[in-house]
Amino acid sequence: MKTLPTLRQLRFLVALVEHCHFGKAAEACLIGQSTLSAGIQELEQILGVRLLERTKRSVVPTPIGREIAERARSLLGDAEDLVDVALAAQDPLGGVLHLGLIPTVGPFILPRIMAPLREALPNMKFYLREEQTGVLLSRLEDGDIDAAIIALPYAGDFDSIEISQDRFWVVYPKGHRFTGRDDIRPSEMASEDLLLLEDGHCLRDHALAACALETARRNNAFQGTSLHTLVQMVGSGLGVTLLPQMAVEGGLLRGLDVGCTPLTGAQNFRRIGLAFRSTSGRRATFEHLAKELAFRLTPVL
Repeated sequence: MKTLPTLRQLRFLVALVEHCHFGKAAEACLIGQSTLSAGIQELEQILGVRLLERTKRSVVPTPIGREIAERARSLLGDAEDLVDVALAAQDPLGGVLHLGLIPTVGPFILPRIMAPLREALPNMKFYLREEQTGVLLSRLEDGDIDAAIIALPYAGDFDSIEISQDRFWVVYPKGHRFTGRDDIRPSEMASEDLLLLEDGHCLRDHALAACALETARRNNAFQGTSLHTLVQMVGSGLGVTLLPQMAVEGGLLRGLDVGCTPLTGAQNFRRIGLAFRSTSGRRATFEHLAKELAFRLTPVL
């Protein structure tokens, strides 16, 4: 009978391929470097191949090491889903749930949803992680998180449930020509210096699509790292920006000498959804969570 690798050994390999550093990989696995090194040596003996090239300063995966690590990620994900099936059978509305949120959503909805969620799901313990969409989807694929609240659509083979439509508002400095308007047409944005988030934030693409400005003028000299930075730039008279309604409702403009007016048009909102692995055994959990989130995220403006 063949000796098979353990999930623990495969997790060690995945961590080393990801970090290319024994210290960082050991820290990610919550073990010591000697334990990690021993586990990798055992794995190489079991498989009969060299998985890593070791130097004094770095670790470089061999080609076969990379391939096995990629297959190991899939196996580890399946193992996580197997555990999820068992947990869901015990209590679909209980247990631990690792939930990711994108930065343009998390800070504005968490004050509104966490207390009601704890009341509605008293047996569920939430662990939250805030990162950009690409990182969250990678963590979701690897099984590091169970679900993620992101903007739709997205690139990846996951299931999702829409929980909210988040309307865009135009934010402009004091005395701007938009002052006093009831609404603003997307075509009127073409002549404005539009301040945007830097590349990597999905809200940037959604804002451009809402204004049909994929090839139009925009202020590339000033790009914000966060929505807080953008509205401060607007207040300084550097241009205008688009802000999602949940940020307006969350008080992001409070204390700033700026105005805001809703954007009209067929694409004047972004869709917010709960994404999860299609193979997860906790679909009933996610469906119930999505229903609770949809109820709590109903716009109030």
